[in-house]
Amino acid sequence: MNTLPVQEGWIVNDGLRLRHISWGREDAPPVVMLHGLRSYAYTWEPVAAALADSYRVIALDQRGRGLSNWDPQRNYYAEAYARDLEVLVDALGLRRFVLVGHSMGGANAFVYSGKHPERLAGLVVEDMGPGASASSQGSERIRRELRDTPDAFNSWDEARAFWRRQRPNISDTALESRVAHSLKTGESGRIVWRHDAAGIAAARLAATPAQLVDLWPFVTGLTMPTLVLRGSDSDFLSAATLEKMAAASPQICTVSIPQATHYVHDDQLAAFNAALRAWLDHLNDAVWREGA
Repeated sequence: MNTLPVQEGWIVNDGLRLRHISWGREDAPPVVMLHGLRSYAYTWEPVAAALADSYRVIALDQRGRGLSNWDPQRNYYAEAYARDLEVLVDALGLRRFVLVGHSMGGANAFVYSGKHPERLAGLVVEDMGPGASASSQGSERIRRELRDTPDAFNSWDEARAFWRRQRPNISDTALESRVAHSLKTGESGRIVWRHDAAGIAAARLAATPAQLVDLWPFVTGLTMPTLVLRGSDSDFLSAATLEKMAAASPQICTVSIPQATHYVHDDQLAAFNAALRAWLDHLNDAVWREGA
């Protein structure tokens, strides 16, 4: 799956060893990417392929996912993720960067933007907005998926069929990536999760309103150019909420990607990449340098 030259590194926070990967030149403008609830850093590889000629793309295996340590305290909430990101940014010496987040990663990106607006040349949020995690049809679907997810599979074909049922719109390439990076052969010979499936599910299902975070203050407080990308068929971020977000902040530019669900870059990669690349290229050089 690794078609681009990639670099791997590690940070430590809260006693957890967390992996990050990057594509592109180290001296290029940095773009940091945060994946969703049950995803992994390599989900961004096909996005990086469209950016790495001009940007340094950095993706974090957020705690409990990919090759990063699982959190024995099951602190899988935005404040903890934001602290992990702070450590990553400091470890890499990133003074000014664009932050991209999908779903849960989008919520984490909003929280970071409120804490460190001076670090961000721009913010990109893929299908996440106020109320989406708490009361949307998609949030109900995700809770149902978490409750119904098996601990293991008897074969790779069974695991692949599970992900296909969960993500019927996903491209074949994205499906194979998800199978490869979210599953592994366990000691018993069965196919098991790479991520902390039980801990992440328990944390998400028990989350309080405070732990889910009210994103409206972060939306209205935005001080950096912000792109919000929505799947036109999303059950998570509604068109009405997207419209309210744009009305609430002059910083927000919105794009709706046709024939995409909540998993926009998995469903419609070419359209997602085109919209993201055009927006990044449009950022004035002075915006990247500001505050350096």
